[in-house]
Amino acid sequence: METDSKNLVTAIRQSLPRAAWWAVCSSLAVLFLYPLYVLLSQSLKSPGEAAAAPPTLYPHGLSLDNFRALDGDPGIGIVSSAGNSLMVSLGAALATVVLSTLAGYGFARLRFPGSNILFYAALATFMVPFQAVITPLYLLLNNLGLQNSLLGLVAVYTTFQLPFGLFLMRNSFAAVPRSLEEAALIDGCGILKAMVRVVLPVAVPGVITTALLTFFACWNEFFAVLILITDQEKFTLPVSLSVLSSGNLGSVNWGVLEAGVVVTIVPCVVIYLLLQKYYVGGLLSGR
Repeated sequence: METDSKNLVTAIRQSLPRAAWWAVCSSLAVLFLYPLYVLLSQSLKSPGEAAAAPPTLYPHGLSLDNFRALDGDPGIGIVSSAGNSLMVSLGAALATVVLSTLAGYGFARLRFPGSNILFYAALATFMVPFQAVITPLYLLLNNLGLQNSLLGLVAVYTTFQLPFGLFLMRNSFAAVPRSLEEAALIDGCGILKAMVRVVLPVAVPGVITTALLTFFACWNEFFAVLILITDQEKFTLPVSLSVLSSGNLGSVNWGVLEAGVVVTIVPCVVIYLLLQKYYVGGLLSGR
């Protein structure tokens, strides 16, 4: 009997770390998944139930009225706004990847006097908040004829995403052994050709990470569009959702807002799931 008790105590002690691990993981899973559940359930409620106070825990009747209301106004419909967001996000991601790849390779391989100072000066722009330069930026875009333009918005997003992309790509190239590049140069490749055909394929995780972070940041950005874009037809998703969910006397249509958020996060989740292994690899190589 005493032996059985000791064996039971030993088994409990051995299982406690595993049980504690599962308890912590389950708690974190609930912590992150519950807001998503509230978001989805709120979007599937009828407009009346979505506006009820206190809110119901789950929809008593499934309804797609909130999703139908997203495209009620042709001027600021969800489809046209999603197209604007897609064009702006893809354009900024492409421009950021190209510029940060070329600049990151230069800082990692083509050292020159003052290169470190210039690199850290570029990183120092992280400390400049966008709101601090919105007035001169607005005047500059207005003088260039790019104010109220999606092209101007792409230029603004690229400018503010470039420092972090430069940081990632410079570290990604620095992690690639120089012997690969030297072998390509010996075989007759030029510097640019060696970078594109030999070094860049090894640094693909850094490229994808830069593109993903830029795309997500531009896809969810609100303030720049609100200030720099005045035509409703050119609004991106965050601003359009703000307009569509606004009611009389400052009220908010929570059902429409949550339905719009569901539509907004779907592309981000799909893209992340498809490219997550490259994303994690890019962050690790960019340490």
